[in-house]
Amino acid sequence: MQLIEAPSESVSARILEGGVRIPIQALIDIVTARQKGRSQALALGFSIADVTLIAAAISEVARNILDHAHSGEILLQPLERAGRRGLGIVARDQGPGIADVARAMQYGYSTRRGLGVGLPGAKWLVDDFELTSEVGRGTTVTMAKWLP
Repeated sequence: MQLIEAPSESVSARILEGGVRIPIQALIDIVTARQKGRSQALALGFSIADVTLIAAAISEVARNILDHAHSGEILLQPLERAGRRGLGIVARDQGPGIADVARAMQYGYSTRRGLGVGLPGAKWLVDDFELTSEVGRGTTVTMAKWLP
């Protein structure tokens, strides 16, 4: 199953079998995405600490999908790069998009009265992070966490 169509430059890796797609349409879907992310991370051999970081990053991007686009999906995919294994996470939607990506990536900036740590926090939790967005077309966040 090939879920991540074209890995970005920052997350360039060989895609391995065993990916999963989780539609995000309700709060319970965030829980499902976290659980599936934890399961995949554990199966790949991540430590409990790293599994917790992965689940938190998934929560942040899934919550953004619900809050801003109302629906989308999370793709989880085992990866390999330079002999290292990892977990690829793609969150994408066809929502309103982000007009100012640089501002959205600043700690403390929020459009919904939150703390403004969602996207920058997710970036901090993973090893590779890329955000692309087009106003009126949607947003894609591509992340990877690598085994040591």
